[in-house]
Amino acid sequence: MYQYYPILFASLLLGASHINAAPGTEPTTDFSQAEPGEALPGGATTHHKKINANAFSHASANMSFEREIDFKVGNGFFKRLWVTAPASTQAADGLGPLYNARSCQRCHLKDGRGHPPNGPDDNAVSMFLRIGIPPQTDEDRRLLAEHRVNNIPDPVYGTQLQDFAIAGHKAEYSIGIRYEEIPVTLADGTVVKLRKPTYTAEDLGYGPLHPEARLSPRIAPQMIGLGLLEAIDADDILALADPDDRDDDGISGRPNRVWSAEFNKVMLGRFGLKAGAPSVNEQSQGAFNGDIGISVPLNRSGAGECTAKQTACQEAPNGNSPQYDNLEADAQVVDLVVFYSKNLAVPARRDVDHPDVLAGKRLFYETGCISCHRPKYVTRSEGVAPEQKGQLIWPYTDLLLHDMGEGLADNRPEGVANGREWRTAPLWGIGLTPVVNGHSFYLHDGRARNLLEAILWHGGEAQAQRDAVVAMNAEQRAQLLRFVESL
Repeated sequence: MYQYYPILFASLLLGASHINAAPGTEPTTDFSQAEPGEALPGGATTHHKKINANAFSHASANMSFEREIDFKVGNGFFKRLWVTAPASTQAADGLGPLYNARSCQRCHLKDGRGHPPNGPDDNAVSMFLRIGIPPQTDEDRRLLAEHRVNNIPDPVYGTQLQDFAIAGHKAEYSIGIRYEEIPVTLADGTVVKLRKPTYTAEDLGYGPLHPEARLSPRIAPQMIGLGLLEAIDADDILALADPDDRDDDGISGRPNRVWSAEFNKVMLGRFGLKAGAPSVNEQSQGAFNGDIGISVPLNRSGAGECTAKQTACQEAPNGNSPQYDNLEADAQVVDLVVFYSKNLAVPARRDVDHPDVLAGKRLFYETGCISCHRPKYVTRSEGVAPEQKGQLIWPYTDLLLHDMGEGLADNRPEGVANGREWRTAPLWGIGLTPVVNGHSFYLHDGRARNLLEAILWHGGEAQAQRDAVVAMNAEQRAQLLRFVESL
């Protein structure tokens, strides 16, 4: 089966066998049948409901009836459309003044994956550009060195560009995307055309960007399994790190270290495309403030992400209300949204025992993909919610940063992550993206139009794995993709 690259397979499998693993989570070497528990990627939280457009929107299957009420209320706040202040009700006003969407659901469509604009009649509501500049002062360098900030903001535009504004205000920009086709010829002669994007910030509403501004495109990621990822013991993640590539396998994952405003200390980054947030709570509050312009306990500004130089934005009426702790979304609202986000269940696997899925799993493992897409963990038994406690889960990620090569580089650092590094994306549920979201756009900016294109964009530490896929014959590629689609 591996006539094209036997030496590569042998060396990568040897490297995979040296992955640090907690007892019971070692990668398998038996591909004759599915492993125990493999059909339940979220453990007891896994749902078995009908696979349709709502497949990412169900509660943890082991949730009590009483807690499911909180889940449903949190879902309501997740879908809430915020309006401009002042409004007839103080419960839902405070939008903007600058924003990317009016609700969480508008970006995370059906709790799934966003997409880039797909033609002139589509919009960029589930995609935006992050922005930052190199450190300019000793104080900037100190803040970065102490992990107090992840990035130095543009002095006018902050750390995120907003493409909408309330009435009477100007949006910050509109996103420009141009694609260049790059052909890749596979070993069997198949030609795959990748699309290489170039991004620009156009129609700038507040003057030019800083001359050293760095732009990074982001599409909204899927929401399933977040509470389980938070419940993985930090030591189990750190045990996988090999920043100096001591085992000489070409993989040198390293953790992001970020400041937790909630706990007032440096913590392991887990969430976001560069692992820039330490918890679901801080990721959610950052999205409330940056994406919708809503004040929250960890950022009480009613002006959202408006900078000091955007004076009209700062002076606009906001929805901060004494009734809600002088905030627009108080702790109760945030806690319910976080509870909802932590308990979006992973769907059960499909066809785990199908011969082609098992053959594709062997290829995935022996090609060395599991060096970054770590298959399984057992979550903590202490300090976590009852739904996530002590679960065997299969997210296929190490939550570490990896150099993915120049082709995927955004050249914008975030915390410890440099401009070529990205957090390994969890793969659970990835094959259901077309069902839930009606598209198959992947990677951090949606440039890949299918899973094969996503693989072919891998470089840097994943170059050997990418090259192994290029060397496969058509049957092997189909088996590999069938496995990934089953996750």
